[in-house]
Amino acid sequence: MKLSEMRELLGARGIQLTKSLGQNFLHDQNQLRRIVAAAELTRADSVLEIGPGLGPLTELLLEQAARVLAIEKDARLVAVLRERLAGSDNLELQHADALDVVSDHARDWHDWKLVANLPYSVASPIIVELAQNPGRPERIVVTLQLEVARRLMARVGDEDYGLLTLLVQLRYEPKEWFKIPRGCFFPEPEVDSACVVLVRREEDLLAEERHAAFENIVRRALSQRRKMLVKLLKAGWPLARVQDALATLQLRADVRGEKLSLEQFVALTKILAAA
Repeated sequence: MKLSEMRELLGARGIQLTKSLGQNFLHDQNQLRRIVAAAELTRADSVLEIGPGLGPLTELLLEQAARVLAIEKDARLVAVLRERLAGSDNLELQHADALDVVSDHARDWHDWKLVANLPYSVASPIIVELAQNPGRPERIVVTLQLEVARRLMARVGDEDYGLLTLLVQLRYEPKEWFKIPRGCFFPEPEVDSACVVLVRREEDLLAEERHAAFENIVRRALSQRRKMLVKLLKAGWPLARVQDALATLQLRADVRGEKLSLEQFVALTKILAAA
């Protein structure tokens, strides 16, 4: 779907796009094909697409995947999609708030791939909810705000390293990312975007039952970046136990949480969460 076709379709139906829903549609065909290639789709794949909009990415996904579940919040766009993609037997179109759908952790996405141009306003919560689901997707390929992409791909020591980094990377390995200029979208957003590729870890770094403890520790550790880790954690565990844990990991007594790598937080969790 070309930009001219988008404008014509929206104009013909009198649809005014809503900024609050993050309706900035990617129309650049080269970028769309690049996203689909990053998903490494096969004819056996089930794909979850969130925020299909007018369906330019949906069309490419339908060509390569066994089934596509597209979740769209805007009823006006659902009507357009039903008309445009009426002949697609491998499409399931759902009119719903995607955040509500992915927040249901009883839903098993284990054999699915998420491939989507996510609305900026809900991109981070959607990724975190899917990552925290025990039945998390095998691959996540999403376009989102460049700032969020940098946080997802960050390593310890990077300026963007933080809570989002750790919550997602506990379950996913960051593989690659590429920038998408704002001019590739309609209407043009105020910021640049990027597509990130996250692949589910083949081996869990932590047992699933320890994930809640990991999140508790990380949230405390990063809640006040200038404070020493031991002072932030002693509210949840005895001071001596925290001190012993840091000593076991050969960490300085005055270390701050932002200095710990993912692997060190995992090791700290295993010690503090032990019975």
